Amino acid sequence: MDYTFTANDEAFRNEVRTFLKQELPAWWDEVEDVREFPEAHEFSKSFKKKLAAKGWLAMAWPKEYGGQGASVFQQMIFAEESSYFGAPAGGQGVAWVGPAILIYGTDEQKKKFLPKITGAEIDFCTLYTEPGAGSDLAALQTKARRDGDDYVINGQKIFNGGADIADYGWLAARTDPDAPKHRGISLFVLDMKTPGITIRMMKTMSGWATHPEVFFDDVRIPKENLVGEENRGWYQMAVSLDFERSGAGRNAAAKRVLEDLVEYAKTTRRNSHVIAKDPGVRNRLAQMAVEIDVSRYIAYRIASLQQAGKPFSNEASTGKVFGTELSMRISSVALQIMGLYGQLRKGSRHAQFGGHYTFEFLNVWGGMFGAGTAEIQRTIIATRGLGLPRQD
Repeated sequence: MDYTFTANDEAFRNEVRTFLKQELPAWWDEVEDVREFPEAHEFSKSFKKKLAAKGWLAMAWPKEYGGQGASVFQQMIFAEESSYFGAPAGGQGVAWVGPAILIYGTDEQKKKFLPKITGAEIDFCTLYTEPGAGSDLAALQTKARRDGDDYVINGQKIFNGGADIADYGWLAARTDPDAPKHRGISLFVLDMKTPGITIRMMKTMSGWATHPEVFFDDVRIPKENLVGEENRGWYQMAVSLDFERSGAGRNAAAKRVLEDLVEYAKTTRRNSHVIAKDPGVRNRLAQMAVEIDVSRYIAYRIASLQQAGKPFSNEASTGKVFGTELSMRISSVALQIMGLYGQLRKGSRHAQFGGHYTFEFLNVWGGMFGAGTAEIQRTIIATRGLGLPRQD
């Protein structure tokens, strides 16, 4: 398959790259969590507004909803460049909530939510995982009981990235408790300011407190916020997860890490020798360069299938498992190359790269579980991609 970009594509890439270089302040590279600095959170919101004004946030969406009707490849180019520079762009609304609403939402839901997503007016969080329903997501127990014109929600979710700052939640809840576990689940758009929602922050080993627990105590959702068919949410959620698992962001971010490590190896001496002359270091960096290209071409394959309107579930799982494991491996290589300095975190005057890659090594493990573990992805690849029998 030919993944050659057109002259217009390359011109657009240069336009995006130039814009990001001009608009992103130098201090942005030091921000690990926008909650650390009030100015970072405000900058993130204002920056997304600039992207929205250019029509870049969801380029491939229909024009009537704020997109440009552009090709999937152009949207992927934007995603690559944004991830490379670590720009605050898109979010869960653009990446998978919006595409799911485009497929399953009513005309009223599309008109209400999609222009606000492309206009950077609202942010979403995803409310899937529960303490007893992670990899086995179909075991979720949060209940949505119909009561007149509302659904009443009771239950608990966990590891909900950005739930404390999101405007809306993308909620999976059980609407038929007597149905088999893969049935009886429905999807909702939930206003996160609705009474009865309690958010409790918790830190991961990276020190971040960005994936809180969310509790629901008789939370009411209007029936018009049900997305798609009642009790068919599992199948709709599977499609939404395909969008979540896709994307070119992982390989672009890894490319930035590799470039930093190559420069570090060229300019850093250890035991009177430049690190780059160590064959072991050179081999690790070369292996990462190969893996980044593999991840990039998997992402291009996914984009080509999306552009053609073809299924991409198997490829999405391939990209997700390879991309997240690539992120883990290159973070590990970074710590290996830094040696004992790699153990130092932000705040130490001897920390390399300001402790950023030490933080990334601790933070990246969450990505191995989000949107389904590596074991789940390999099962999808085996059954849907290779047609192998499922072993129960």
